Amino acid sequence: MASSQQLNDFLARVERRAWRQAQYAVRDDEHALDIVQDAMLKLATRYADKSEAEWPMLFQTILQNTIRDFQRRAKLRNFWVSLFAKFSNHQNEDEADTDPLNHLPHISELNPSAEAEVDQQQKMALIEAGLTVLPARQREAFLLRYWEELDVTETAQVMGCSEGSVKTHCSRACHSLAAWLKERGVTL
Repeated sequence: MASSQQLNDFLARVERRAWRQAQYAVRDDEHALDIVQDAMLKLATRYADKSEAEWPMLFQTILQNTIRDFQRRAKLRNFWVSLFAKFSNHQNEDEADTDPLNHLPHISELNPSAEAEVDQQQKMALIEAGLTVLPARQREAFLLRYWEELDVTETAQVMGCSEGSVKTHCSRACHSLAAWLKERGVTL
């Protein structure tokens, strides 16, 4: 049985990457943070008694389900807002200004004397921007496979689909991302 310190250490290791996954999915920093906190809380309250080796898969499954739940709720909220707006003669201006798109943060703390590092960071920023234009399932598969380094079977389990679907989503994501980067003059 793992200790609470081991759980804290695990959560500290995955926090930043989980936030990026959620941020790519919902395109809102604050909602992404809420999603990650919810996922961490669910892992800590429901699965702290599991072995430490099980936590990465459990956490990824919880995180992806929490993202999907948020997206479903947002879609339903947007439906009701648009429905009520049709029947309302006047809208509250604060409510109308709820654009869910949020730009990725700028690259910070660059070392201008290290040209290769700057080039690499600029390419990563473009890749991150390119990830935001991918369809949700392609982005999810890409991030789980290549950033979280889950194998095809684990990715399929987290995504709740077949291994063939994972391969298809990953292939399409790679091709789309490569084309998107090529249009911007980036070669990897």
